[in-house]
Amino acid sequence: MTKKEIVKAISEELGLTQLKTKEIVQKTFDAIVETLVTDRRIELRNFGVFEVKKRAARKARNPRTGGQVEVPAKFVVTFKPGKEMEERVLQLEQAEHAREMAEKSAASGFASDPAASTPPPPVNPSGLPPLTPISAEPTYRPPAGPSPNGQAQG
Repeated sequence: MTKKEIVKAISEELGLTQLKTKEIVQKTFDAIVETLVTDRRIELRNFGVFEVKKRAARKARNPRTGGQVEVPAKFVVTFKPGKEMEERVLQLEQAEHAREMAEKSAASGFASDPAASTPPPPVNPSGLPPLTPISAEPTYRPPAGPSPNGQAQG
């Protein structure tokens, strides 16, 4: 899926113009990049964590010549998916496995696994799960520790 396709899907779902949606999506990406440059880490709840890490210098081999090459140290961006993303990808993996088992049993003429006979859940054309609506009410969590007036919170 491309950024253009993301913009189109969001604009259709929210009823915004593609131009306005593109601006919002681009600002979001810019904010992520800027935070990575300044703070070297950004955590997006239910999505994942992007982090800048330094990869050490190393020796590598040129595949064309077979000779050894020095690869200098460099900064790389890593991504660790959040719990919700991991769970949804696991569901996709399980559905794919069930589909493969159903195809194998259909090809052999019998269904030995009852789970294989159930069709996988429907997937939208982009292959991605539907967008989850954002709660209109922000969740307030008081800061940890003592309150400004010296009394314990909670």
